Amino acid sequence: MKIAVGADHAGYEYKELIKKRLQQAGHEVTDFGTHNHDSVDYPDFAHPVASAVEKKEFELGVLFCGSANGVAITANKRQGIRAAICWTEELAGLARQHNNANILCIPARFIPEDLAEKITDKFLATGFEGGRHERRVEKISC
Repeated sequence: MKIAVGADHAGYEYKELIKKRLQQAGHEVTDFGTHNHDSVDYPDFAHPVASAVEKKEFELGVLFCGSANGVAITANKRQGIRAAICWTEELAGLARQHNNANILCIPARFIPEDLAEKITDKFLATGFEGGRHERRVEKISC
């Protein structure tokens, strides 16, 4: 699977951890930054990831910041994006099953690394159920 990742300074370490795991699992991962702990603005990384997923250059995206709110709000500005903040495995599964979420947003300051790994695994392993959910997802676009 082709996956785009990005983070601000608060999510940098988690991005590096998840990126490595995804690559080891055989996924093709493109890192849109940031590439260190220096303070940066999350939209500078969320917009490129969301744009690339919207254009279907990548199947899914994963974004990280302190609360995940900033990257989720930014990513969701794009018409074809359904970015979901997930802090449990169940939420990650439901975001894919019911909402056909295409970008996972992880709150790096609020969950441990091992949980971030499990959430990412669940997000990637879960498919969209369609059916009654398809009608609802279609109504999201303005």
